[in-house]
Amino acid sequence: MRAHEAGILHAEGSGAAPQWLPYPRDVMELLPQLYAKGVSRDEEGVVTVAGVPVTDIAREFGTAAYVVDEDDFRARARAFQEDFTRPFVAVCGGADVYYAGKAFLCTAVARWVLEEGLSLDVCSGGELAVARRAGFPGERIALHGNNKSIPELRAALEHGVGRIVVDSLVEIERVAEVARELGVVAPVMVRVTVGVEAHTHEFIATAHEDQKFGFSLASGAAMEAVEAVLGQESLTLLGLHSHIGSQIFDVSGFEIAARRLVGLHVEVARRHGVHLPEMDLGGGYGIAYTSEHDPMTPAHLGADMAAVLDRELKQLDDLADELAGDQLGDDPVATAAPRPRISIEPGRAIAGPSTFTLYEIGTVKRVQVGPQAERMYVSVDGGMSDNVRTALYGADYSCTLASRRSDAEPAVTRVVGRHCESGDIVVMDEYLPADVEPGDLIAVPGTGAYCRSMASQYNHTPRPPVIAVRDGHARVIVRRETIEDILALDVDE
Repeated sequence: MRAHEAGILHAEGSGAAPQWLPYPRDVMELLPQLYAKGVSRDEEGVVTVAGVPVTDIAREFGTAAYVVDEDDFRARARAFQEDFTRPFVAVCGGADVYYAGKAFLCTAVARWVLEEGLSLDVCSGGELAVARRAGFPGERIALHGNNKSIPELRAALEHGVGRIVVDSLVEIERVAEVARELGVVAPVMVRVTVGVEAHTHEFIATAHEDQKFGFSLASGAAMEAVEAVLGQESLTLLGLHSHIGSQIFDVSGFEIAARRLVGLHVEVARRHGVHLPEMDLGGGYGIAYTSEHDPMTPAHLGADMAAVLDRELKQLDDLADELAGDQLGDDPVATAAPRPRISIEPGRAIAGPSTFTLYEIGTVKRVQVGPQAERMYVSVDGGMSDNVRTALYGADYSCTLASRRSDAEPAVTRVVGRHCESGDIVVMDEYLPADVEPGDLIAVPGTGAYCRSMASQYNHTPRPPVIAVRDGHARVIVRRETIEDILALDVDE
């Protein structure tokens, strides 16, 4: 494809569908890997969620709106809590699942997570406040972030959070100081940059060397951080933490990360006589946004990762054998080399597939993009203010006509937003029926993670509501923002 000075969207031949997007045998088919379990079509072709037609949702709550299948969300949380963790019992006594609140968090979701037996990962004072409002016990909360403020640290320690993941030497001093001030001992984990290049977008790959998160393993900074924590009486070191990125579909990157993390764990035991009780491998498990994605189930993922950990943790077993052979008597490191308890942090894999965004079409425009190529531009009543991921990461999404049946031929379509940016694209490439028109509803699946949580007020556009549906009943769990809300922040001198 020839380059174009205005960007790839204007390049010759760009009107054709991409190779990964197959011509649909049925343009109205709902691919099961893209939608929540409770999503289907009725006899009129209308998409329903847990028995509620989207036409009713649009009529009662308006569009754009995020629509979440509550039972699906809960089932995905349970699958990680039960199916994923089961293989770890024989490997290291079990595993803990921390729902990553950054994917999407509100009071109702925090309560769902708590009720399904998961712990919660937060990375700001605001997310911690939501957790506290939901009644989440402090010992089941982890606090992340590369620049936590003193008020955030104080609030976390006052609530008794179970772990603070430290990210810099400055922060280690800061946490220790706040803990001394409050008269507590702060439980911390050291975030280690293990040098793994996750196969994902560079903005969501988090374990390579040249980025803001964590302590480099290769440079020795990680061991320096461990020693800094061990030197503080107001801190207790729970273990090591690693996160290699997001939207990852295999365990190869985790295998390398685990090997390096366990190696550091062993080195800490050798050098300091300390066996760290925990190890966190982060999250980042991918979901299906389009027909080209094929994510693993939590059961499959858990079995594969447990097997990886079992192999890598043999480093600790070897250490125990070595120390026992040395007969070092009362040396604490010689008494045992217990395997650390593992924890993970899935967010996207729980929240993402449970939700779709419901839009109403406002305009349809057919644009000639090549000598024999035409693209149908469908504009909806939302866009990059409610889903910035396409513009930010080049993320791919799918969509479907949701409010009626159509027998029209499929047409190559680009779904775009209402904002004043040419990059305001919701769905880059998809087939929709050629007869879609203003007033039709479309559903974009996989928007439960990083859409509402990253939403903005661009062009002074109020953010959409979140509608939870269960057992034939729809209710608001995050209300629609209003113009009055936006104006309330505007100080008129």
